[in-house]
Formats: sequence, C-alpha cells, structure tokens
Amino acid sequence: MASGQERKLRRRIRSVQSTKKITRAMELIAASRIVKAQQRVAAARPYSEQVTAVMQTLAGSGAAGLQHPLLQERESVRAVGFVVVAADRGLAGAYNSSVLRHAERSMKAAQGEGKDLAVVTSGRKAEGYFRYRGYDLSAAYSGYAEVPSYEDARRLAAPMVEAYQEGGVDQVQLVYTRFLSMGTQRVVETQLLPLEQGAFEEGAAKAAGAGGVQALYEMEPDAETILEELLPRYVEARVFAALLDAAASEQAARQRAMKAATDNAEEMIGKLSVIANKLRQAAITTEIMEIVGGAEALRQAGRPSTDLLPDQLGIRDLLPDRLDRTGAFRR
Repeated sequence: MASGQERKLRRRIRSVQSTKKITRAMELIAASRIVKAQQRVAAARPYSEQVTAVMQTLAGSGAAGLQHPLLQERESVRAVGFVVVAADRGLAGAYNSSVLRHAERSMKAAQGEGKDLAVVTSGRKAEGYFRYRGYDLSAAYSGYAEVPSYEDARRLAAPMVEAYQEGGVDQVQLVYTRFLSMGTQRVVETQLLPLEQGAFEEGAAKAAGAGGVQALYEMEPDAETILEELLPRYVEARVFAALLDAAASEQAARQRAMKAATDNAEEMIGKLSVIANKLRQAAITTEIMEIVGGAEALRQAGRPSTDLLPDQLGIRDLLPDRLDRTGAFRR
C-alpha cells in the first residue's frame, strides 16, 4: 500500500501534468497568433510608407505648412507626455515588466529635471502598474492589446495630440516593444511629438537625388490644408504601427514563456516520478522484509513456515522464485 508521502507525490505529479497541458496549449495558441500579428504589421506598412512619402513630397515642394504646430519644437520643455504600450494579460515572461520599468525610469528622469508628467497607458497591465505607484493618468485604454485596430490607435493618440496643440505638454514620448524577429524584441522609446520634420526633408532630398527629377504634383486643396489633415493621421499611423509591433512582441514573448514552462513541467514530472518510484520500491521492500521476518519468527517458535500458505502470506506474486512446487520456502 502506498505511503502518505508517495500519495502526495502522485497528486503533485498529476497537478504538474495538468499545468503542462495548459502551458502547452497556450504555447501553440501564441505561436499561431504570431503569424497573424506579423501579417497585420506587413499589411499596415504600405499605408505608413505612403503617408511618409506624401509628407516628403510636401517638404520637397517647400510648403509653408511645415510650420505646423505638431512640427515645431518648444524652446523649453516644462511638461513631458508618455504613451506607454503594454499588454492586457500576463503570462508573457518579462514582456510587461521590461516596457513598464523602462517607461518608469524615463518618467523619474523627467521628474528629476523638474518637468511635469502626463501619462497615457495602453493595456490593463500598464494602467494597474502606474495607478498602484500613484501616477496620475491622463487616459487609460485597454481590451485590444492582442488585436489592435486603427480606431484604437486614434483614441490612444488623441489625448496627447490635443494636449500638445493646446500647450499642455511640450514633448511626447512613445514607449513600446519593437518586434524584430521571433527571438528578439526590444523596448524602444521614440519621440512622438513634435514630429521631426528633418526626416521628411532628408527623405525628400534623397528621393530627388536618387530619381534625378522630382515628380510634380498638383495639390488640391493647398499644401497647408493637406498638412493640417495629414499630420494628425501621421501621428495615428505611428501609434498604430507601435500597437501592432507590441502585439506581435507580446505573442512571441508568451510563446517563449509557455515553452519554458512546459519544459520545466516535464523536468519536474521526471524528478518527482523518480522520487515516487524510490518510495514505492522502499515500501515494497519493507513489506517483504516484514513478511519474511514473520515467517522466520513462526518457524523458530516451532510452527513450520510451510503451514502458512503463500496466499496467506501475500508473497506468491512478490517472491515467485523463492517458492518450490509445494509452495514452501526454498532453503
């Protein structure tokens, strides 16, 4: 009969086996979602590239609208806004903690310079993290981290665009995890506002230099009106790209974390099985010794052990090689 310690081990093995099934299923689900997330990133890239190309065209035409407020750097930065992109769920290894700690370090550095903060979060993990630490959040959005839409990016960007245009913040930083490959994701912090018009002008110069002659565009309405509508869309496109990158990074991190958990569960099951088998063998050996000792005691007391049938001793199946044809112990 199994000992109490052995029963505990068997129950623990069954529990680890159940956990292993769950982690294995989550690993497979995350692996399948990574492919979809990568496809979404690729599908959104042409829009972002085209918006950038239009901006470069406007820059190359010398449009006066490049003096738009979203392009102008403030002389002094008194308040900094942070848009932090994290996940709605955990079980993704260090994905959430990496981006949140990076953002918090940047916030503390800004506070150390005497600057005010405005924080907008994406994902329940980011909201919970900063609320718990006493940060005053300007806005918090969640429920879409794994499959973000362009409308989600628009809602996320709107508070910071409005605050920057009204002078509530003088600079906006975007903190998210960039997807580089299945095995590599990197936390990045990039300046969202003001937009760097130097990049547009440089891109326009490169395009003109490569093509020799720049294409002529007839703009309707005028360039200033186009920029007025296009610049906020460009900000939204950048935020949307960050959300898609973060979604792919989250699934990659979860797939790795669940694979590691599955491997650890297999290793633990092996170790616990060895211990349980040793306990079982020790219990069987103890029972055999007790039976043999009892039979020897009866023999020494004058009652031959052959009077006790092997079935009564309960050892016919345990020691078949120690019994002769009559069922008596061999000397």
